[in-house]
This record gives sequence, C-alpha cells and structure tokens, in this order.
Amino acid sequence: MSLSRAASAVLMGVLWTAVLISATAAVYCKYRARQLFIELEQLSRQRDNLDIQWGQLQIEQSAWSTHALIESVAGKKLHMKMPAPKDIVIVRP
Repeated sequence: MSLSRAASAVLMGVLWTAVLISATAAVYCKYRARQLFIELEQLSRQRDNLDIQWGQLQIEQSAWSTHALIESVAGKKLHMKMPAPKDIVIVRP
C-alpha cells in the first residue's frame, strides 16, 4: 500500500510541525526549570538569612530577660532601687 505524493507531503508537514513543536516545548521546559531553580536558590538564601536573624533574636531575648540586666536598667534609667529590709511590708489576706 503506497501513499500518494500529496498524502506523503501532508504527512511530512505534520511530522515536521510535531518535531518543531516538541523541540520548542523542550527548550521552554528547560528555560522554566532554570527559572524555578534560581527561584528555589533565592528562597533557600532567604530562609538561611531568616534562620540567622531568628537565632540572633533568641540570643537578644535571652540577654534582655536576665535579672541582672533588668535590675541594672531599672536602676539607671528609671532611678529605682531595692528597698531596705525594714521598709518591706508583707501583706497577708
């Protein structure tokens, strides 16, 4: 069974179009994969920076929450002082 010349030309045109479309799709997929990889790397760097900032905030919070620091700030900035033992009154219900 042989194909006519016109049918053969149409088949070649269809095959050529399919090859062109698949090649274009392959190039686009590779381009999109590169874009997504770059975005993933940027997000990874952002995550790492946020992890560093979180660690620094935890260290800062632990430093600010120490009793000695609180007493020091209260004494210097607020001019507070510990009362003498004779001035302390305990109130019981």
